[in-house]
Amino acid sequence: MSHPLQNPSDAARGRSSLGFLAITTLSFFAASSSPTPLYHLYQQNWDFSAAMLTLIFAAYALSLLVALLVVGSLSDYLGRRPVIFAALLLQILSMALFIGATDVSWLLLARLLQGFATGMAASALGAALLDCDQVQGPLVNSVAPLLGMAGGALGTSVLVAYAPMPLTLAFIVLLAAFVLQAVYLWRLPETVSPQPGVFASLKPTLSVPPQARRTLWLILPVDIAAWALGGFYLSLTPSLLAAATGSTSVMNGGLAVAALTLSGVLAILNLRRRPPVLALFVGAICLGIGVAVILLAINSGWLWLFFVGTVIAGCGFGSGFLGAMRLLMPLAHAHERGGLMSTFYVLSYLAFCLPALVAGLSAHRFGLIATANVYGLVVIVLAALALLGLFIQRLANTRSLQCGLHDRQKS
Repeated sequence: MSHPLQNPSDAARGRSSLGFLAITTLSFFAASSSPTPLYHLYQQNWDFSAAMLTLIFAAYALSLLVALLVVGSLSDYLGRRPVIFAALLLQILSMALFIGATDVSWLLLARLLQGFATGMAASALGAALLDCDQVQGPLVNSVAPLLGMAGGALGTSVLVAYAPMPLTLAFIVLLAAFVLQAVYLWRLPETVSPQPGVFASLKPTLSVPPQARRTLWLILPVDIAAWALGGFYLSLTPSLLAAATGSTSVMNGGLAVAALTLSGVLAILNLRRRPPVLALFVGAICLGIGVAVILLAINSGWLWLFFVGTVIAGCGFGSGFLGAMRLLMPLAHAHERGGLMSTFYVLSYLAFCLPALVAGLSAHRFGLIATANVYGLVVIVLAALALLGLFIQRLANTRSLQCGLHDRQKS
């Protein structure tokens, strides 16, 4: 069963644990976006297609999904620390493969390992953050991935542009960070006591507590729209900007990811004390408007307008993610959190990788701009469906409230 920190009166230690878990989550997602600004350089050096590029991206996302399905609930049975430690060791190995990469096969292997490590860590870290602080935990779970992706993409862009060893320095820095985290991890108290069923938990499954199922269906359209957009940005945006505007600056890819995710963080911080349903409404509206502006920009060749649309869409990404997390995760009991977090990430990363993989294959035949137009229209339709679902839910709640008031008046 779940239990509080070993010394509940030690508030400072609790804050330290929360901070460490937040930094570790941020580091995993920074590593996930670090290759994005390098993809164009890898293509130039090793001469592979956009389809191969999205296959490398998809290798990460699909192995992450496998990890979530197989070991996503493992920390509920084994404990948070052992699972996080195993994920850190795999991440360290993947960084070493990036550093030593000499051709595309090394990238594929590195991304496969990195995806599995991130999937293993995501549900365990997310559940540990909720164990540590049920007030700040959902906020950190929403902010840290976005800050991490921004830092990884933008930091790598800066290192490529202004530092030596452009293809390896970012991974050396991340390798050192993961080693330090693996050492420090064992100073944290365990927040879940081991229980039987470890091997049974390895059977691939999606676990959604009955009390959370209706809410999951409500948040899915916004979540799918947001993560599908994120997958496109982390795989194809540098190549798209080169095709649409003619600009081949290595900073473009990092700035695009940073604009998307940092505006998402700002939206989260502004909405964190507001009702989560409001965040979902803002998310659906901003995603639809932002992607429409992005499509106008890439068809006009206007780089500045692309970034305006990215900021608007990023607000939708962050708002939708926050609203989904705050509505869904508190519905799970302590030993359901790892499983529900795993399911949430499985659905999110299916939206993250499969549409982007299809887009990469389509771009080879129809071109990047035509593919981006269709992709963007699908995201807009999903955002519209999300708004429709939210309005229907709001109408149903209003009618239920009115019926309740009428019944009380009659009695």
